[in-house]
Amino acid sequence: MSIPADFRRVLETGDPDWTPGLFPRMYLLYGEHLSNQLHGYTVDEFRAVIDQINALPRGSDKKKKLSRLIIGQSILLDVDRDGRTVMPISQRQKLGIAEGELTFTGMGDHFEIWKAETYTNEVADEMAAWLSEQGDGFDPLILLDG
Repeated sequence: MSIPADFRRVLETGDPDWTPGLFPRMYLLYGEHLSNQLHGYTVDEFRAVIDQINALPRGSDKKKKLSRLIIGQSILLDVDRDGRTVMPISQRQKLGIAEGELTFTGMGDHFEIWKAETYTNEVADEMAAWLSEQGDGFDPLILLDG
């Protein structure tokens, strides 16, 4: 898959081992809890998630479940100089991708990767319907006010 340039810049700044001339790395999360999508994380962001999981009490059910869903179902990938990375076949199959376009959406601490058609059918259409229910002049930033 080819990662958009803006996302690559974020991956570079979020990889503590990256320097100009080297290729950035990223974590790809593909757990069962992600319906029809994958999540991409910078190395720093994913390590922060791992640190939170590791801080849970040893042997606790919550730690076991999160370790299996998050740590156990992620993979560290290298991004080449052209911004491409090879997504393993099991992750491509999860999305139903043999060929075709992907949609990348920034989510703050991570980004989502969708098969473009699925994104349109599941996310874009849902957002359009929700926005049509809002009044004229609706500003979504009002949702931040508590």
